[in-house]
Amino acid sequence: MFKASYYKYILHFKKPSGTSRGVLTTKETWFIVIEGYGKKGIGECGLLRGLSIDDRPDYVEKLRWACENINLGLEVLIKELTETPSIQFGLEQAFLSLEQSAPFLLFPSRFTEAKDTININGLIWMGDKAYMKAQIKNKIKQGFQCIKMKIGAIDFDVEFELLKSIRKEFKSTDLELRVDANGAFLASEALEKLRVLSSLDIHSIEQPIKQGQIQEMARLCEQTPLPIALDEELIGVCKLKDKKELLNVIRPQFIILKPSLIGGFKGSEEWIEIAQKYTIGWWITSALESNVGLNAIAQWTYTLQNNMPQGLGTGSLFTNNFDSPLEVNNGCLHHNSSKKWNFNVS
Repeated sequence: MFKASYYKYILHFKKPSGTSRGVLTTKETWFIVIEGYGKKGIGECGLLRGLSIDDRPDYVEKLRWACENINLGLEVLIKELTETPSIQFGLEQAFLSLEQSAPFLLFPSRFTEAKDTININGLIWMGDKAYMKAQIKNKIKQGFQCIKMKIGAIDFDVEFELLKSIRKEFKSTDLELRVDANGAFLASEALEKLRVLSSLDIHSIEQPIKQGQIQEMARLCEQTPLPIALDEELIGVCKLKDKKELLNVIRPQFIILKPSLIGGFKGSEEWIEIAQKYTIGWWITSALESNVGLNAIAQWTYTLQNNMPQGLGTGSLFTNNFDSPLEVNNGCLHHNSSKKWNFNVS
């Protein structure tokens, strides 16, 4: 018989981090701890207020129900919790953690043995031009060969000039540029903005228009001169048939998978299978989890053997993150086995 409990934890950003949905200073997260076999299994439920479909008044009630019914087993719990994908993901991690020889070694591999690394992008947060330029210079200095810039919060012309100045200094063969609009463009102006951006050899743009405008997004993906990656568009699409229909209608060039927001490993793998059927590219991104969730995502991502830069460089954003073996060096995520975990929320 298993016993389970849950805990709330507030992560504090080192610097306020700007997105098109506002500036973040803290990030709420939750942990599920399962006890059994004389061990503990740990999983993070990476709730993202304002974006997750499980940002709902009964979230804690759902967590409590999951813990009280932990002996139903993972498969049954996941079926019952389709509307709370972050809890599904936390349970996947916790059960897997319980089964392994060490609580944070979920997918043993060359990555966890420190024999290989994961290529990642450097993330540029929104702010004024000087702040964004300083971040870009810093990421390039740190050895990143792919940077992702969040756009849509300041004047588009200013953002374009910033990107243009980077491209003048670094060719696309030396530095891959991705942009993330977080749905900031109006459908009526998006195509023209994509045409302007395409002159800079941009790798892709995430979610140019707000989610839910299916036909507009489909037309945009058909006409775009710049590859489009769906991100928020995938959130809340839980049934397999609905996932198939969405990708069949929109036919994006890429999809971006955030396990905390789309039902964990299982939910993400469903999207990958459909994407491959339609020859749609994909990569994995964290969603501001602590190092517990990031560690789980990174280890799983490595097993997928996708060589594109992944969005897994968020571990250093917080002042009170947990010590872990994860470290970023020369634009890659490493698992440094000499560094130990320091996890305590109870």
